[in-house]
Order: sequence, then structure tokens, then C-alpha cells
Amino acid sequence: MKRVMIVGQPGAGKSTLARSLGARTGLPVVHIDLIHWKPGWVERDRDEKTKLCNEVHARDEWIFEGGHSATWLDRLDRCDTLIWLDFTFLLRTWRVFKRSIKDYGRSRIDLPENCPEQFDLEFYRFIWRTRKRSRQSIVSLFEKAPPTKRKIKLSSRLEIDKFLAEISVS
Repeated sequence: MKRVMIVGQPGAGKSTLARSLGARTGLPVVHIDLIHWKPGWVERDRDEKTKLCNEVHARDEWIFEGGHSATWLDRLDRCDTLIWLDFTFLLRTWRVFKRSIKDYGRSRIDLPENCPEQFDLEFYRFIWRTRKRSRQSIVSLFEKAPPTKRKIKLSSRLEIDKFLAEISVS
């Protein structure tokens, strides 16, 4: 395992899994939110995000969690392991809500500086509007992954714990 792609919808636990997996393997972790956002919640333009994602893909080792689906096929081509975190809409929304409370007013480690956690109604609308379409995109990606890729679908905390327990600590 040298290049790991982690996908899932908001609140699925991508960042948390990436950090845990990075700690166990020693692989560098890349969070899509650090590419998507500039400080102060300023969104990068699409071309800049694509360029930054492609720079990560070119590296020899990485754990890359998150979106910018425009680059997913390139990322899939480069990864050796694809992990899909597939959790229910209600659980994911609850997790986002809890995260907003826990980290309110602070920038999380998977976000740029000056991006304090907040209650963003538009983000909750985004989660609602994309719940079916986004999941279908991930299903399609997972199904398209060639047999040379290790594909792992995790749908419970128990499955995640079992997966991490099987990973040797570096």
C-alpha cells in the first residue's frame, strides 16, 4: 500500500480514516479541503484545484482523501488502494452537526488557517441536494476500478476498526 484513495460523502469520516491510516503506515496524508479552500474560506478555482491534485497524484506515496471528482479517474489510475466509506445520510449529517459543535470557531487540521468551523446552512443543503447523485458517482467509480486495484468498502465503525487493526504499524 503506497497510494491510497479515500472517497465518501460529507461526514463519512474520510479525514479521520486518512489520519489514522497515515499514522499506522507512515504515508503522507493529503486532505482535499486544503486544496479546495484558501485561508478565509476562499474557494480555489477549478483549474488550480486540478493542478494541485495532479501534483499529489504524481508523488510516489500518498493517502489522498476527498473530492474534486474531476480528477478521480487520474487518482484512481495512480492509486493502488481505493477505500470507499459508505454511511447513511442521517449518520453523516449527524456527524457534520457534531463536528460543527465540537470545533465551532476553530480551524480543523484538515482545513487551511482562518477557516473556522461554523454552522453553514448552505453546506447542509449541499449534503441534501447531492446525497443520491454523489453516492452514484462513487458507486460508478468503485465499479470502474480495475481488478489490479485493492478495493475496500467500509460501512460501519466496526469494519473501519477491523481494517485498521490489520494494517501493520510502521
